[in-house]
Amino acid sequence: MTKGNGEDPKTGSRMERIQQGVRKRTLLAKKKVQSITKDDVKSYLLRNAFVLFTVVAVILGVILGFSLRSYKMSYREVKYFSFPGELLMRMLQMLVLPLIVSSLVTGIAALDSKASGKMGVRAVVYYMSTTIIAVLIGIIIVVIIHPGKGTKENMHREGKIVQVTAADAFLDLIRNMFPPNLVEACFKQFKTNYEKRMFKVNIPSNDTSTVASIISNVSEAMETLTRMKEEIVPVPGSVNGVNALGLVVFSISFGLVIGSMKEQGQALKDFFDSLNEAIMRLVALIMWYAPLGILFLIAGKIVEMEDMGVIGGQLAMYTVTVIIGLLIHAVIVLPLLYFLITRKNPWVFIGGLIQALVTALGTSSSSATLPVTFKCLEEINGVDKRVTRFVLPVGATINMDGTALYEALAAIFIAQVNNFDLNFGQIITISITATAASIGAAGIPQAGLVTMVIVLTSVGLPTDDITLIIAVDWFLDRLRTTTNVLGDSIGAGIVEHLSRHELKNRDAEMGNSVIEENEMKKPYQLISQENESEKPLDSETKM
Repeated sequence: MTKGNGEDPKTGSRMERIQQGVRKRTLLAKKKVQSITKDDVKSYLLRNAFVLFTVVAVILGVILGFSLRSYKMSYREVKYFSFPGELLMRMLQMLVLPLIVSSLVTGIAALDSKASGKMGVRAVVYYMSTTIIAVLIGIIIVVIIHPGKGTKENMHREGKIVQVTAADAFLDLIRNMFPPNLVEACFKQFKTNYEKRMFKVNIPSNDTSTVASIISNVSEAMETLTRMKEEIVPVPGSVNGVNALGLVVFSISFGLVIGSMKEQGQALKDFFDSLNEAIMRLVALIMWYAPLGILFLIAGKIVEMEDMGVIGGQLAMYTVTVIIGLLIHAVIVLPLLYFLITRKNPWVFIGGLIQALVTALGTSSSSATLPVTFKCLEEINGVDKRVTRFVLPVGATINMDGTALYEALAAIFIAQVNNFDLNFGQIITISITATAASIGAAGIPQAGLVTMVIVLTSVGLPTDDITLIIAVDWFLDRLRTTTNVLGDSIGAGIVEHLSRHELKNRDAEMGNSVIEENEMKKPYQLISQENESEKPLDSETKM
């Protein structure tokens, strides 16, 4: 009968099953929606209050910034307007130093040397892999789109570039790993400076001619015998800023030693563990102020930026090219890598990082975002603290995916505007130096511009042409910082998944791990008076 109607019974039954499935899901969705109460909505809003406030702050900051541009505020007025944002930056930077030291020491001390060694190898392999992938994406995108087509004559220049030698920059990186003074490392980094010096060069000459010249003219003889040669020489110097790399190396070494001391090191373990907990509670307090600070940071930067007319065709194409490259890396490569290794939904994981990503967008500093990243990973995504305490501080210091992509792309763009054809060897040189230079880029705003000099010098491109891209760097810097923070966070998730067996074994050995949170205690409560009644009565008189 069905054949006569020209209909296959199998097809009909399959369609019916699909329709029934759709109906069931629709009914379930309706029931769920109908069962939502006011309390459910309230609890959802309370759980996600910080994220919602932060996202709203970004939107309001953009609107406010563009609204105030027409008033042509003076530099002083812009600085006063941006003051609440500056306060947020200062608060976050205040916590970075104790957070890096305490988190690394406790994270490493809680693991044995074998487990921490394996975790370290996995983290470094992940950092290097993602950085190399980012550089390759940058090179491929800039070669395909070719944003530097044309000449640089009509392009807008801005700012000045400090010259630096590649060899000295890499030596400075190694010097900063071993600071001679730990206290000084808290506020200064070593940096090679250059100064001109006059050297006396002796010129060998014939005795008879020298005697003759002395007899004829004494002053002429002196000029012949000695000449002054001018030379630019490297001299030791320093710049303001936390030497994060030196503190990371010291903290890892210190944590390994404390871990190997067993009972003798327990007092130090407890001290750094308590310090870390106290810092995270301070972060929880600062989070209430973060949306307001981010609003004024973004609005102030938009008010401060130069006239949009300077962004001509080539610079606009360059901006679009960088954005496409960063989007490919952040939206496709990193989530795909997370899914392939962990077999978990990467978007659920990334959803828990929204506040850290928005803070990175506002502050333009991966180091300043570090306290928020810790809070998101540990409290929302439930990543093991032993992993975050090790992976995040190291990642914020050396893992710069966005910066590496940007440096490789910008170097080839500058070559294109100079009509400089790069051969395959030079492109390989750019990729290697961009990878290495991104490690040396400190987690501070616009550090990538300094390391860019190294990349350009490696292939003989004019370093002065960096001034061509400074006009849009403030905006791109925020995007690449967000990519850097996302890369660090996904790295923590991947390393935790790969290290799960070592962590379980360590828990079995230790019974109750030092890092494990008390079940009765909520993480990072703002006020914790609950456990005071449980303390022994003589605890106050204990010396």
